[in-house]
Amino acid sequence: MSNKSTKKIHKKLQEIQSSLKAPKGQTNKFGGYQYRSCEDILTALKPLLEKQGCCLVINDQIVEVAGRVYVLAIASLRDNDSDDAVSATAYAREAETKKGMDEAQITGSASSYSRKYALNGLFAIDDSKDPDATNTHGTKSHNTKTNNTKTEDLF
Repeated sequence: MSNKSTKKIHKKLQEIQSSLKAPKGQTNKFGGYQYRSCEDILTALKPLLEKQGCCLVINDQIVEVAGRVYVLAIASLRDNDSDDAVSATAYAREAETKKGMDEAQITGSASSYSRKYALNGLFAIDDSKDPDATNTHGTKSHNTKTNNTKTEDLF
């Protein structure tokens, strides 16, 4: 990828990032909060991708680490004119079991989650106010502890 074309794909990415409005179109009935799904992000992205002459490719890979299964999502923005690309990745760990879900649904859930966060990284979507960032799922904790483990340390 030449330096000139690198600037071109990054300029297109910057235009998409600054124009993207992906509303939180879903409601969690249990918690009563709004959130955005992967589909909400993709719906908002499609007209911007067309305008910029880009396409989005999202792939999943299954990765095993220390006996646990993770879904690695890779979101790549590609320039239709030059085929240059920029990518972001995200991991989500599959639950060993989840009440009411079969194995395929568990994998699908982890895929959706990792894809959403790969898109968040690529398109600079801030989910800091997203309930996933603060949801304690019904538990209260007065002690908080920061885990400074680097991703490289996990793999």
